[in-house]
Amino acid sequence: MNKQYTFWMMVSVVAISGLSQGMLLPAIAMIFEKQGISSSFNGLHATALYIGILIISPFLEKPMQRFGMKPIVLLGGFMVIVSLFFFTQTFSFWAWFILRFAIGVGDHMLHVGTQTWITTASEPGKVGKNVSIYGVFFGLGFAAGPYLASTVEYGLATPFIISTILCLLGWLLMLPTQNAYPEQAAPEHQAETSFIRYKKVLQFSWLALLAPFVYGLLEAMLNSNLPVYTMRNGLSVEQISFLLPAFSIGGIMTQVPLGITSDRFGRGKVLTWIFVLSSFIFLAVALWEQYYWVQFGLVLLSGMIVGSTFSMGLGFMTDLLPKYLLPAGNILCGIAFSLGSIIGPVFGGIFIENVKGVSFYISISILLTLVSIVYVSRSKQRAEQLVESKAENF
Repeated sequence: MNKQYTFWMMVSVVAISGLSQGMLLPAIAMIFEKQGISSSFNGLHATALYIGILIISPFLEKPMQRFGMKPIVLLGGFMVIVSLFFFTQTFSFWAWFILRFAIGVGDHMLHVGTQTWITTASEPGKVGKNVSIYGVFFGLGFAAGPYLASTVEYGLATPFIISTILCLLGWLLMLPTQNAYPEQAAPEHQAETSFIRYKKVLQFSWLALLAPFVYGLLEAMLNSNLPVYTMRNGLSVEQISFLLPAFSIGGIMTQVPLGITSDRFGRGKVLTWIFVLSSFIFLAVALWEQYYWVQFGLVLLSGMIVGSTFSMGLGFMTDLLPKYLLPAGNILCGIAFSLGSIIGPVFGGIFIENVKGVSFYISISILLTLVSIVYVSRSKQRAEQLVESKAENF
C-alpha cells in the first residue's frame, strides 16, 4: 500500500474524528439542557475529553516506538467507535462522563499516531503543506460536527449512531495500510527515558509548542466565552450561531496556503507575523464590535490569519527536532493544546465577569500581543541556536 493512499486515509480518519468531536460538545450540551442539568455541570462534563488526553499522553511514546503507529491509530479509533456506540445504550451523567473520557483517550491516540506518521514521512520541503492538509481535514470535520449534532431532534441516539457508523467506515479503510515506525534513536540515545526525551523536546522546541497552546486557548475562549459575551451585548441566537463558525471557516480557507508559505520562508518567521497581525485584528474587533458585519468580517479575517497555528506549530516542532524525538514532540503538542483548551474558558470567564466596560476581544488581543513579544524577541535567536544544537547535541 503506497504512501499516498496511507496519507489520504489518515487525513480522512482525522476528518471523521473532527466530526465526532465537533458533534459531541453541542449534542451533549443540548441534551443536558433539555434534561435540566445546570450549565456548570455541563461545563464540567466537557472537561472529560481533555482529562483523557492529558492522562494518556505520557504512556504513548514507548508503545509507538515498539509496535508502530498503525496499531496506535487503530486502537484509538476502536475506542472512539465503542464509546460512541455506548452513548446510545445508556443515559447517565457519570456514565457519559466516562465515555467522553474514553473518547479523549482514543482520539488522542489517533491524532498522535497520524501526526507522527505525517511529520516523520513527509519530505522536509513538504512538511508545512502536509501538516496543513491534516489541519484542514480536521477543521472541516469539526466545523460539520454541529450540523450532525442537530440531528438530536430526531432522537437522542441519532447523532451518536451516525457518528459511530462513519468512524467504523474510516477505521475499516485504515486496515489495509502498512504499519510504519518512528525513526529510532542513535545507539547513544537509546537508553534515554521518556522523561529525558520530553525534557529535550521542551528545551529545544518550547517556542513551537507555544503555538498549539495558544490555538487551544483561543479556540476554547471563542467557543465557550464569546456566546456569553455577545448575548450580554444584545446579539440574537441566530447572529451568534452565524458568527461562531467564522473563525474556523477562516482557518480552513488559508491553512494550506500558509503551510506552503511556511515551507518557503520558515515557520518561525511566519508564526511571528501571524501573532503580530492577529493581535491588531482582535484590537480592531474590540473597537468596531458594535457593527455586527464588521465584527463578523474581522473574526473571519482573524481565523484566516491565526487559525492555522496548531498545524504551523506542529510543523515548526518538526523542523526543530531530530526525527527520533517526533513521537514525544507530537504528544507534547497535544498536551499543550489541551492545557490551552482548559485554561482558555476559565480565563475568558473571569475576564467577562470581573472586567466591566472592556471588550472581551481586548483580552484576546492582550494574550496575542504577549505571545508576539515572545516570538519577536526569541524566534530568530532560538531557531539559530536549535539548528546548531541539532548537530552538536543530537
